[in-house]
Amino acid sequence: MMNEKLKEKIKQFVLQDVNETKVSASPDPFWQGLKNTGTELWLDTGDMEEAEKNWSAEMTALTTNNTLVNNEIQKGIYDDFVEQTVEIVKDLPIEEQIVEIAFILNARHGIRLAKKFGGFVSVELHTNTAYNFNAIIDYGLRYFSICPDQFIVKVPYTATGLLGARKLRELGVKINFTLEFSARQNAMVAAITKPNYCNVFLGRIGAYIKDNELGSGSGAGERTVISAQHIVTELTKHNETPTKLIAASLRHYSQLDALAGTDVFTMPTKVAAEGKINMDGNFQSKLNEVYPVDLTDNAANYFPEKLWEVSEKELELAKSLDANLPKNENELIDRVHEAECGDMFPYLSEKDYKLIADDGKIPNHQRWAQRIANGELAIDTLLNLAGLASFTADQAALDDRIRRIIGG
Repeated sequence: MMNEKLKEKIKQFVLQDVNETKVSASPDPFWQGLKNTGTELWLDTGDMEEAEKNWSAEMTALTTNNTLVNNEIQKGIYDDFVEQTVEIVKDLPIEEQIVEIAFILNARHGIRLAKKFGGFVSVELHTNTAYNFNAIIDYGLRYFSICPDQFIVKVPYTATGLLGARKLRELGVKINFTLEFSARQNAMVAAITKPNYCNVFLGRIGAYIKDNELGSGSGAGERTVISAQHIVTELTKHNETPTKLIAASLRHYSQLDALAGTDVFTMPTKVAAEGKINMDGNFQSKLNEVYPVDLTDNAANYFPEKLWEVSEKELELAKSLDANLPKNENELIDRVHEAECGDMFPYLSEKDYKLIADDGKIPNHQRWAQRIANGELAIDTLLNLAGLASFTADQAALDDRIRRIIGG
């Protein structure tokens, strides 16, 4: 573990000479109309120029991830900055240098966004922490130390992440729990971790159904978001800080209306801009809608309803894990299987993980169809693992750029 003196030196390096001029944001009746339904408005981008074009007084945060930060780093705008970091971390082993520089880049870009826009900024952990409890705690606390009032730390949905984020919340760190694809995953998160925010990545839900010819995909993401919103609200309404649900990374401006009233929207700048052009701004909450999902007859064999339904068995499991917290991720996974909910955290081989990574963001359903039908794993589980693998690939691209610059 890195010594505290070096951590402090890195913190001061991240914070030095951040001279961003704060954006002067004007009120916008269009966004105010959406905000009036109860929805917080966040931009889903790390691109400062694009964010500034779309920022308004009604917006409260920006969110980044491994993909979005990698997009910014690959522009070369931090290459000189990376070279400056080498002197600070030079005594660490080379792979630790790379991970540390990646953290510095995320923190530096995050603090620039925080200064420029004045809102919250979600910052992402390195993907190699996803199964490392101590690393989640260490880097989560370090982000918090750098910008306690504005940074929200994103922790991914893994068994380790559930326990790590729970500990960080107990230590006062703001958490945005990420990479969820169903109401039942968010029930686990809300009950166990009690984060400030949790997510439904709705676009990939519809894409899975459409790309794998299980239906058109219409309505699936929207129905999952609204169902998750209700379960998260119910589970955390008596908490000191109730958890808010994010409809994550809207794919089309029509979703601004279809999901109005959801706690939070994260909007790519393109979606935000197109919404203003194409919509009238007369929004009403849609939280009482039950959107139909267009599915083929064959889709029923693969239990798509697990995306938007939470069984009593799953709800009781979530509550029992909260009341009697597992000592580690292995105990958590074993208890999930003992409760006959094993498809939420399936036992997988290294070959399985490689095949999921090879599939890309949207898993190849036929590869996994029999195991889904048998109840060994589920669509939401596959999407979560594919999402983490995709972020890992983008993190690797960022790490490779760092490696080239420092000559590692």
